Amino acid sequence: MSLHPVHRTCLFPVLFFVVTGCTSTVKAPVSNGTRPPVTVNNKPETQILEKKTAPKTQAITGYHVVARGDTLYSIAWRYDHDYRDMANWNRIRSPYVIYPGQLLRLKPQPENRQEPARPAPDKPGTAITKTEQATTSSKPASIQEKKMYAAGQVKWHWPAQGELLKLDSPTSKKGIDISGKIGQRVRAAAMGDVVYSGSGLLGYGKLIIIKHNDTYLSAYAYNSQLLVKEGDSVKAGQDIAIMGQGNEGRPMLHFEIRKDGKPVNPLEILPRNQS
Repeated sequence: MSLHPVHRTCLFPVLFFVVTGCTSTVKAPVSNGTRPPVTVNNKPETQILEKKTAPKTQAITGYHVVARGDTLYSIAWRYDHDYRDMANWNRIRSPYVIYPGQLLRLKPQPENRQEPARPAPDKPGTAITKTEQATTSSKPASIQEKKMYAAGQVKWHWPAQGELLKLDSPTSKKGIDISGKIGQRVRAAAMGDVVYSGSGLLGYGKLIIIKHNDTYLSAYAYNSQLLVKEGDSVKAGQDIAIMGQGNEGRPMLHFEIRKDGKPVNPLEILPRNQS
């Protein structure tokens, strides 16, 4: 049967569409039995879930959560408090045993104010801080107190020889910085007991804190090596550390004296001559 020329012209596009539609390749989705990763804001879903389920360490204003290696003295030093005040605020008695996870007040408790929820500390006996372990295993506190200088009668010595540096940092403003050489010996400025020896205080590097009596403590920062441990009794002039580098990369010793927990100018207490 013959078609009119007009009919052939109208039929041709229809046949062309059918033929090309049948011969074109359509890609079907491939499945391996697992759900493809979902993206949210161009990030894989796993990253979003990890972010949502990551544990949060929320600080509580006015409190310090004890970390492993902390001592009551180092915590009080960090916040410019007298260790005796912190002991009273938290009802801690000598020899000031504290535990990782314990929540310590940083100020007196206001009247008629409810305590916040306290995290459970580690079990006693398994997480005693090094200082308290050394203290409780050595001589009783009453004997140690008798060995210490009477308040106000500390005989001070320079902890190292060198030029004084003028540095503008929060740490430097609390004491003095003494230049020296790598490997130079750092000496105890007075007789006392080591109440902290470690590197847990931000901005101080490897640090030693010595208690001289109920009034005075001294600190020696930026050491490369610590020669004494917490609980040791030291004599004036005894080597306690080896000098290291400060935050600016130069060999130096940062030295502080605290009176009743507050920084004082060591130059007003130390002898005029370094020898």
